[in-house]
Order: sequence, then C-alpha cells, then structure tokens
Amino acid sequence: MSNDILMYLLIGIGVLFGVIVIAYLFLRKKMQSSGIREIQKLRAGTKEKKFTKEILYQKLYVKYLKIPFIKRYLLKIRRRLEIINIDDEYLTRQQASKILTNAILIVIPLTIIIIMMTHQNTLLMVFLLVFEVFLTDTLIGGMVDKIDNKLLREQINFFSEIRHAYHEFNMVEEAIYQVAQDDEQPEMSRQAEKIYEVLISNDPEGELEKYYDIAPNAYLKEFAGISYLTKEFGDRKVDGASLYLKNLNNITQEMQLEILKRDKLDYVFQSLSLISIVPILFMEPIKNWAVSQFSFTASFYNGKGGMIMQIFILIMTFVCYLLTRKLKDNGSVNMSTRSENPWQAKLYSKKIAKKFIDLFIPKEGTKEYRKLQQDMKDAASKDKMEWIYINRLLLCVVTFIASVIIIMYLHNIVIQNTFTDPTANYDIIGAMSESNTASAMELTESDNDYLYHFMGDTSVTQDDIAREMERGRINDDYLTSSPDEIQTAAERVLGKLQIINSENMQWFEVLLAMVFAIIAYNMPMWMLKFQARMRQLEMEDEVMQFQTIILMLMRIERVNVEIILEWLERYANIFKEPISKCVNNYESGPWEALEQLKEDVSFQLFIQIVESLQAAVEKIPIADAFDELDTERDYYQARRKESNERLISRKGMIGRGIGFAPMVVIFVGYLIIPLVFIGMTSMSESMSGMAATSY
Repeated sequence: MSNDILMYLLIGIGVLFGVIVIAYLFLRKKMQSSGIREIQKLRAGTKEKKFTKEILYQKLYVKYLKIPFIKRYLLKIRRRLEIINIDDEYLTRQQASKILTNAILIVIPLTIIIIMMTHQNTLLMVFLLVFEVFLTDTLIGGMVDKIDNKLLREQINFFSEIRHAYHEFNMVEEAIYQVAQDDEQPEMSRQAEKIYEVLISNDPEGELEKYYDIAPNAYLKEFAGISYLTKEFGDRKVDGASLYLKNLNNITQEMQLEILKRDKLDYVFQSLSLISIVPILFMEPIKNWAVSQFSFTASFYNGKGGMIMQIFILIMTFVCYLLTRKLKDNGSVNMSTRSENPWQAKLYSKKIAKKFIDLFIPKEGTKEYRKLQQDMKDAASKDKMEWIYINRLLLCVVTFIASVIIIMYLHNIVIQNTFTDPTANYDIIGAMSESNTASAMELTESDNDYLYHFMGDTSVTQDDIAREMERGRINDDYLTSSPDEIQTAAERVLGKLQIINSENMQWFEVLLAMVFAIIAYNMPMWMLKFQARMRQLEMEDEVMQFQTIILMLMRIERVNVEIILEWLERYANIFKEPISKCVNNYESGPWEALEQLKEDVSFQLFIQIVESLQAAVEKIPIADAFDELDTERDYYQARRKESNERLISRKGMIGRGIGFAPMVVIFVGYLIIPLVFIGMTSMSESMSGMAATSY
C-alpha cells in the first residue's frame, strides 16, 4: 500500500512540474510581444540604480550636516558653490559633498602617516594634527577653484556661441536665451538663464544690481552690464563691426589673459605649500639618525636646545605656510565664505566681553583708528575692526599661556634627562655598546640616590656629597672607592644637582613669554600689511582692467563720466575706496570730485585715467578723451601680458624664498649646525682630557 501512495505522489509532482513548465513557456511568449518589450525598455531607461555616485554624495551630504566639525567645512564649501550653481540645490549638494569626501580621503591617510612617524614626539604630533586643519582649507580651496576655473573656460565657449546667435537673431536677449539651452555646459547655462531673466524683467536695472552681488566673477558682471546697455540703448556699428560683438571680444581677451595668469600661478605655487610643510615630517627621522650615528648629539636633541629648535621650526613652518597661501591668490573669485555671524561677532555681543574689548580698540577720529582703517582697506579685509582686536587679544593670551607652559615643560625635560640619561663620556662617532649602556645606567641610578637626597638644598657642597659617599648611608657604591674617585663622583653629582635646582621658572622667562605674547598680538596687523603689500603688486593689472571697461563703454551712446565711475567702482578691488568716495561726491561737483580722487591715489597709471575723465567732463567727448585706448589696443594687450609675467615672476621669487625657508632651517639649523658645534665641543673636551692625563 505504501508503494502505491509513493507512486501517486511522484505522478502528482511530475504533473505539477509539467504545469509549471507550460505556464512559464506561455508567459515567456507573452512577454516577447512588442508592447511588453517597449514598456520594459522605458522602465529600464527611467529606473534609477540604487548605488550611483550622485545618490551616494546626496546621502553623505545629509550625514555631514549632522557632524559638528565637518558641518563647518561643508557649509563653507556650499557658500562658494551656490554662487556658481545658481538655484541648483541638487548639484550644489553633490559637489560640496564630493569635495569634502575627497578631502577626507586625503586627510585620513595623512593623519595615520603623521601618527606613525611622530608617535615618539607628542609635541610634533599634536602640532601636525592641528596643522591639518589649515591644510584641509588649502585642499578644499583648490578643489573649489577648479570648478571656478572650469566656469571661466566655459564662458569663452559661451561668448563664441553668443556671437553666432547674435548674428542670427540680432537681439541680445534672444541670443542669450538660445545659447542658454545648451546642456553640455550646465554651469554657464544657469548663469546665462539668470542674465536672460534679468534682461526681460520689469525692473532690469534693479535686477541687474542684484545679479552683480551674486555673480561668480567680474567678467560675467561685464557681460551682463554690456548686454543690458545694448538692449536699452541699442547696438551701433564702429569701423563696420557691431559694438556689442567688439565688447564681447574685449571681455574674451580679458578672460584669456586671466586664465593664462591663473594657470601660471598654479604652476609656480602648486608645490610650494607642500614644500613648506613636508620637511617637518622628517624632524623625528633626522633626530633618530643623528643620535644613532653620533651619540654625543643625544644631549642636544633630547634636551632643552633641541626642543627649542623644534618649536622654532614648527612656528616658522606655520608662518611660511600662511604667507605662501596669501601670496598665491591666483585671481579666482574669492567670495567671502565666512559666516555673517562668526564666533567673534557672538563674543562681541556679550556686554562684559564688549566692554573689555572696547578698551583696546582705538577711538574714532584718532590717528591710530584712521591708520588701522587704511590698513584694512589696503588689504581688502572683510573683517570688522572689533573682530581683528578679538583675534589679537586671543592670540596674545593663548601665546602667553602656551609660552609659560612650554618654558615649564623645557625645565621639566632638563630635570628628567638629568635623572634618565646614561652617565658616560660618549664616543664622537657611533653609539655605546649594550654593556657600556648598562654600566652607564647603573652609574646614573647610583647618582640619582644622592640627587633625591640632596634635591632642593642649594647650600650643599661637594664635600657634603663626598662625606655621604664615604659613609655609605645613601648607598654602598663608594665604600671601597679611593678618595680621588669619590671626589670625581661628588663633583659629577654636584653638577647634576645644580642643574636640577636651577631649573625653575625665572623672572626673565616670564618677561620672555610676555614678549612672545606682544609679538602674537601684532601678528594680525603684520598680516594686514603683508596682504596690502601683495595687493600693491597687482595695481597695474587692475588699472589695465579699468582701461578695458572704459574701452567697452566709451562708444555707447548716453554713457557719461558718472556711469563710467560707477562701473569702475563695481569692478574695483584695490582702488574701490577712493572711487566710491568720488562717486558719492560727484553730484556736488564732478571736477572737484575727480580732483580729490587724484589726491587720494598715488599710482601714476590710474591718475592718467582720472585726468582723461576730467577732460571728458567739460571739454571733449568720452570717445575722444580715451581715443588712445582704441588706437593702441594691441600695445596695451602686450603690456598687460608683460605686466602679468612680471607679477608672476615677483610672486614666484618671494614664494620660493618663503616656501623653502623651513627646509633650509631644518637641514642646516637642526642637523648640520648641531653636528658641527657639538662635535667640535666634544672633540675639544676630549683633547683637553687627554692633555690633562698626559701630565
């Protein structure tokens, strides 16, 4: 009976399997129909993969916002990218997350390398880890600059297409709209769409002013302004060619020069920042090599002198790195990425802090106040005066406290080395053998017994120590020693004891900490002066930009001197303050306002422009006043190129001097000089000992 049941069960399973196969074949045939295949293709084309990079970066963006320290960098990147990616939240988040992720992937391995190379030197490791914060800013800034440079290159292609579209439509707004539909250059297309919306708005002049505030670079401002003027006042023929297209060509030439300038600056400075940092990674290997090969250098590298040299090199490297970053400034759009309400503003809003900080800020109207204001203007600083003084006071306090702690730490190093260093005369070359090291450490431990007994007693003499050695109450190491051996040992112990008792905080060391604090207090002011000095190198470049702007405006009808000054003010950087003052005073008297502008500046090329503007106010048309700009355009272009070459050359020369300074100091001051000086001293002592023995 059981066999029959088993047979029926197998037959049932076979029938069920056959039904499944028939159903599968039927459904497969059904799925092969053209309609079903089309639907599958449509679904496959629109279905999003689960793990694309875009989705990953979007998810990471949300995660980064929840991490306090990383959130700061994310928002800093975002503030720059959202200017380029107008109204494109998705792309802004994607690019910000991508840049931050790449920076993290670089910083994490670097952190591991730093810890592995400097784990024996806590001070150096902590400094380098803090230094990574500034290095991260450099990495992020470089990545954002690449996007900004990409936009600048897209603008050249965009202007080329605008020329063809303008020939076809002969209308500025229609040409911009047509080219803005290009999806191959999304960053530039968004800018073009924004400019198009400005031109067709009910209040184009007001919308244009708003766009000026958010435009990624000056060339888009110029393009938007020229397009607006052409739309409002119409185009005209100059020498048989469209004035609008000639102006586009002028802007294009300016952008080409700017791209070349940026590329050359990037090439010159691409490795200088790293060159100024990398040498400090080799401080510990240099120290280990020197001690292993020349034992006599251990007292220097492990003592106070070596630590002071390390601190000096670290501070010097930090300063050189900051100066190199300030010096590079490749001309990209350095929009202010700091918050409108930074921690300085929050601190200053507290009544107690405000009263204390105001004690140091100079009063309005004083000479010191005017001088500081001028320094801030010359440096184009975006900070407020109270923020600068908060930074100064914070640096002063932190430097004083750090100096006191470091000085105490140096004293402690000397004391610890006295207790732990092997007591022996080192050979000039090579290290001690294991047996010699063991004997030297036994002698050190014996000396330590006497040091612990007499430590703190400044009246002890060599005879006191010798008597204790003879009695053997502290230890019995010298019970069988000769009087000469005891006196030699007592002299050695007394020398160590004097070192330990003298390693206390002295009044002049507190004074030295105050000097360091004063230097730190003045550092922000010196940085302002350095920035102002670097900006002076670019004065000629800015004046030549003014010449291009005037060249574009001077043949447009209804353009007057006041409009030209407003345009110069809009694009000015170095000369912005005196031009703004001139614009404000213009209605009270054009000639007098321009005369005051000449007095406010001292750069001769800019004064020549002001004199031409004065001539255009009362005597001759603007086109005649600046006629030489058009007739000598090629000369000015060649002069601009030569000026950029000189600027890059001077910056490169200064940058190389600053960037290579830490490397030179490390190899000369930290390796060669200690080897030579300590080696000569050790040799001199050895020769003296040999001479004394011979007698």
